[in-house]
Amino acid sequence: MRVKRYVVDTMPDAMQKIRDELGVDAVILSTKEMKIGGFMGMFRKKKIEVVAASEGSDVGASRKGVSRPSSGPVRPMTKSFASDVYMKSSESMPASGVSVSQRPKLPAEVDNPVLSRAFDVLHEASASSARRAENEITQVRTSEPRLTEEQRPPSASTGLYTPNSPREEHLLEEIREMKTWLEQLAKQQKDSRELPEPLSAFQELLLRKEFSPQLVEAWVDKVYDKWLDSKESMSEVELLEEIQSCVSGSLEGRIDGGIGENTRIVYIAGPTGVGKTTTIAKLAADQIFRARKKVGFITADTYRISAVEQLRTYASILNVPIEVVQSPGDVQRAVQRLEQCDIILMDTAGRNYLNEIHVAELHSLLNTTENSETYLVLSLTSKTQDMERITEHFSRYGLKKVIFTKLDETESVGPMFNLLQDYPVSMSYITNGQNVPDDLLVADSKFMIDLVMGAGRA
Repeated sequence: MRVKRYVVDTMPDAMQKIRDELGVDAVILSTKEMKIGGFMGMFRKKKIEVVAASEGSDVGASRKGVSRPSSGPVRPMTKSFASDVYMKSSESMPASGVSVSQRPKLPAEVDNPVLSRAFDVLHEASASSARRAENEITQVRTSEPRLTEEQRPPSASTGLYTPNSPREEHLLEEIREMKTWLEQLAKQQKDSRELPEPLSAFQELLLRKEFSPQLVEAWVDKVYDKWLDSKESMSEVELLEEIQSCVSGSLEGRIDGGIGENTRIVYIAGPTGVGKTTTIAKLAADQIFRARKKVGFITADTYRISAVEQLRTYASILNVPIEVVQSPGDVQRAVQRLEQCDIILMDTAGRNYLNEIHVAELHSLLNTTENSETYLVLSLTSKTQDMERITEHFSRYGLKKVIFTKLDETESVGPMFNLLQDYPVSMSYITNGQNVPDDLLVADSKFMIDLVMGAGRA
């Protein structure tokens, strides 16, 4: 048996060397990551150490007469390849143990000889390791004492294979790593595909605007498939139309028309500093001048004296009555005192709503009814992770409408779309300045598409 150790940058490099030097029947014995070089422990390069073995003593003889395929241009790989590889590879490890499945077929449209050879070697190495794992697991189980049903410890019925020893775990881990390498190989080919120029520019634009990689991939893949279906004959105008159609489709059911005609009470919630009080003033002006309604204010934001005074100032300018409350009972009495108003806008306390306890406290203050609406106000200048966590907390209490503020202070509109895709909420308004009542926009699909394409700054 010949045993050789390889130190390489990537697993496909190792596979190629193993195939060239040890032949197609070689078996990978172990793999591990390592770092080499550097200066005084710094700037070390990450490498992969692979130990492989072959039963034969002369690999060169077995390879005589086998011509190497010439390298040709790499054609774009379709998006189905990664999933095909994963599904075929997954079949090699059923719940009852480890077995060897048939070699998954490479898609016909992928004619890269290097990829084909790497795919062959990966499958053969995986199959050899699987056979070896199956034999060793059988030996381990035969040698270990069997437990009776009464002695067997209870375990959750997950339907997944559970290793019975560290030895089995190590063998299965190697197989999982091979699957990961297959997926990475497929992804590298997918990333190297040549997108049409408008679609490539669109992809770069989305990433600059901080759209999530998952959403970008979904949109680009959808348009790319349409381009392939047209036999790559779509014009630039047709591609742009397809892009806009894709964005529009993702917004279906995610845009709300604003405050309803029969709404009596509107609760405004959100963390500190997102512009809740100014937003309430804009909503009040919109209801007074556009909807011709009589408006009343309630504020529960007594944590900051300036918040109460700010709303009092707006109430004075708009000639609107205002009530200050501190408890759920106060809210009911304030609503009764404002019964002559057509609609009541309530400003809630700005709290740290990353803490779900504060969300629960706020929910107990609100008396949500059929003719009431609750809006969550979020600033587009906030961190995406914070926005998502706050939205998750509020969505547990049935909140479904969002107002995004400070559009004028950022170019990154991606988090807004990420939120709409990941949580069961809809967008009602966008604010893009400090001017009351001008800088309040009712969200609509056309404006949102313009934002994505870089044309909508209102």
